[in-house]
Amino acid sequence: MPVSKRLLHVEDDEDIQMIARLVLVDLGGFEVLQCASGAEAVDKAAAFGPDLLLLDFMMPGMNGMATLKALRGIPGLGGVPAVFMTAKTLAVSDEDMAANGVVGVIGKPFDPVSLPAEISRYLGL
Repeated sequence: MPVSKRLLHVEDDEDIQMIARLVLVDLGGFEVLQCASGAEAVDKAAAFGPDLLLLDFMMPGMNGMATLKALRGIPGLGGVPAVFMTAKTLAVSDEDMAANGVVGVIGKPFDPVSLPAEISRYLGL
């Protein structure tokens, strides 16, 4: 049985969306659903059934942690690992991140070529 590689990527910056999609799909072979906001992610996540949540931390409206907590309330998404992407230091404790299933943080700017391998590592592939 092939390993599922479905990522929900929540990012409000269109340039970062484009770069991430290009490398994750073309180089990494991932299936990616991109959402521009936390609210959009909450609306679409259950139907997509992601294996990993890749969330921008600093977004207008719902930030990454608020989005993650809302996603955790959706049946089937409670145990899906999450990774934050951020250009700033996170104002969240390690304990709060661990309690919410955050398995890693990727700094921005990120290395596009290494992003698929880094995501694969978080998925245990």
